[in-house]
Formats: sequence, C-alpha cells, structure tokens
Amino acid sequence: MTVIKVENLSKKYILRHQQREAYTALRDVMAHGAKRLGAKLLSPFTVRSSRSALRPPPSAPCAMPSAHSSSREDFWALKDVSFEVKQGERVGIIGRNGAGKSTLLKILSRITEPTTGSVKIRGRVASLLEVGTGFHPELTGRENVYLNGAILGMGKAEIKKKFDAIVDFAEIEKFLDTPVKRYSSGMYVRLAFAVAAHLDPELLIIDEVLAVGDGAFQKKCLGKMSDVAREGRTILFVSHNMQAVETLCSKGIVLNRGRIEVNTNSAEAVNYYLKNLFMMESTESLKDRTDRRGNGSIRVISIVFYNEEGVRVNSLKSGERCRIDFEYEATRELTNVSIAFTVRDASAQYLFRPSSEDAGQDFEVVPKHGYLRCRIPRLPLVPGRYRITPRLTSNSVEEDWVEGAAVLIVAGGDFFGSGKMSLHSPVILDHSWSLQEYAYVDT
Repeated sequence: MTVIKVENLSKKYILRHQQREAYTALRDVMAHGAKRLGAKLLSPFTVRSSRSALRPPPSAPCAMPSAHSSSREDFWALKDVSFEVKQGERVGIIGRNGAGKSTLLKILSRITEPTTGSVKIRGRVASLLEVGTGFHPELTGRENVYLNGAILGMGKAEIKKKFDAIVDFAEIEKFLDTPVKRYSSGMYVRLAFAVAAHLDPELLIIDEVLAVGDGAFQKKCLGKMSDVAREGRTILFVSHNMQAVETLCSKGIVLNRGRIEVNTNSAEAVNYYLKNLFMMESTESLKDRTDRRGNGSIRVISIVFYNEEGVRVNSLKSGERCRIDFEYEATRELTNVSIAFTVRDASAQYLFRPSSEDAGQDFEVVPKHGYLRCRIPRLPLVPGRYRITPRLTSNSVEEDWVEGAAVLIVAGGDFFGSGKMSLHSPVILDHSWSLQEYAYVDT
C-alpha cells in the first residue's frame, strides 16, 4: 500500500537583493538643523519659527536611506520531484546542503506549502525536523508530551500508556516539570525524539537534528528507529551519516539542486552520492556560498593549507607538521569567539573535530578581518580525500557553519618514519612500543 505519493512537486522562494544608494545620516540632519537655527538666531529678520529650523529637510529623512534599488530572483528549492513510498519502507534522503532535503520534509510535514505539484499521505505523521519543533517553550516537559500526543490525534489515555516509556528513553525525569525553554538543546532533542518515536505514528520523519546529541544518544535513537521499522511503520530519514542510512534504510533518494538524481536501494544511493556529489568541489568561492547556517556576524571566507615549510599547498603528507588558516570577515568586532572544524572521510564518516574551545584557546576579541590559525604537529590521516566543515560561534551562539567548505587531500607520507603506512584506520594514533622483561622474584 502506498503511504506517500509525491507528484511534480516544486517549491519556489523569492530572493530579494537590495542595493543601497547614498543616504543621509542622523548627524547630517542634526548638523543641517543646527546651521539653520544658527542662521535664524543671527538674523533679526528671520520670521520662521525655531521649530521649523529643527525639522529635517523633506529630501533628507532621518537616518534612513534616501533611495533603494532592489532586484528579485526566483530560487527553486525543489523542482518537479516525484516519488512513491510504500508502507513499511525505510527511505533515506541524502544530498549536499542546499539540495532541498529539509524543504521536502517540511512540505511532507505540512509545515510549508508547495508552489506546484501535489502530496498525498496516508496515516498519522510524526516529524522531528528542528530542535524544539512542536514544543511550547512555556510548558513543562510533561505538558509538552501530552500536547504533542494531542497534535498527533491521540487521546489522553493512549498518551498516558506510553508516558513512562517516553520519559525513560529521554532520560529527563529530573526536569520533567521544568519549562522546556530552560532545556539544553540535547534535552530538547531527547524528549522530542522520544515523543515522536513512542506515540505510534504510521509515518516517522526525521531530519539531521539527531546530530545535536552525543554518540551514545545517536546510537540509542538508531536502535529505536530500527525497532520502529521492524514494526512495519514507514520512516523518512535525512542524515549525512552514510553508514546509518545504508544500515537503517532499505531505499535511498539522492537530491541535488532540488531535483531527484537517484531513487534506488540505499546501498546504490549512498555509493552514487559518495562517488558523484560528496567530494564535488563547488565552482563558487567559499565567500559566496549561500548554503550556510548561523547569524552571519562572522563568516569563514577561505581555507588555506600550509606544509611544514610554511608553503601554501593543495595537499599534505601524513605525519607532517602543518597548519590550516581560516580567513574570516566579521560585521563588527566580536568577543568570545571559538572555532571548530569536523573532518570526514570519503565515506562521509566522522573522524575528529579540533576545537579552540576544547583546547582552552578561545579568542576574547577578534577584529573585523583576520585569520584563525590551527597548527597540527603531526597530521594523523592516511592518504585520501577529506572534507572540512568549519563552525564559528560567538558567546556560544552559532555564527557560521558551512558543510564541506574545503577538501583536504592527503598524499603519501611516513607517519612513524618506519617506511610503512598504516592502512588499518583513517586516523593514526601517535604511539610507541616497548618490551618489558618479566622479573621473577623468589619468595
């Protein structure tokens, strides 16, 4: 039985690019008014009142641009998307940032209306798209469980029957009667996922929001989704974790620039994505990338690699001393800035995440333009291609996050100086070995 049928689905957004022309600032208006007032006081023949002298001239509105010109651009987040999902299928939706994955899920969850096309859904839908989606911040965790259940069309008795299992899974019993606006992002996600997974929806839609949790929580969630799938319910799962998609899902849909490129089994979809899209370097500069998250008060505009001689290079060697410069631009001088970047291999597996915060080296004040430099004494990667995703925060608020902002190529190298290259794992642990002879003591 078909539970989701999408036909010729498209979603258009209108982007407006505003160009500011010359404007009159407040200080100019005040200066002009002062001159007029001074002229009046010095001239005994002036008949205007002082009130009119303080009024800004009609052609110079106070602190507002005198003119604007704007251009309009149509952006199609989705274009002519069609597919069907049968009952009990587990579908992974994958693609680069900006491919249209989240837009598609929002339309399927009835949060956003499509521009053209149709969507037919059979059954009760539970969605977990963003941290706190569907929660009322002023209500407690307990009240939000009942609220979400009611939104799903469940009665109070049915929710009460599942309540203990939800609380046990979320591990927030201590904070159950605390307003959720005081929850951390991890607590939000634990409770939201527990509600979505335990209230027996026929269709479970989950976005990359699980990335907020720690490793143990993600493993727990994937286990629960496997249980849900075995019960014959339908799952739509968006993730950058290709191993999770391939393990959990039976089918895979690859989106690219708002269109479906592949709709097949999960293994073939993951293989296509990794081979054709994952390592695809954008033709536009990092500075011009629009598929980024954050407030934007500070943004990474270039990433440059330097070898141990301090020479700018396109590839590095395993085990060599190197540095990575993250050039940034800020709209103003910022305080308490931290930077981190994740490294993923060609299979999209997460490897490690260097962080200025973890190293205790956050930046108290940063100017409007500069470089945040990371020095690595010995590059712990085997030969291959890796994606670098930087994240900037200021006072713990996310300012910039760009998936796959740069590709790092590691070519050759001799990490241990032994003439041998470790091929057993992508990350090399710096270590040494010794033999200690057992000393027998006659008692």
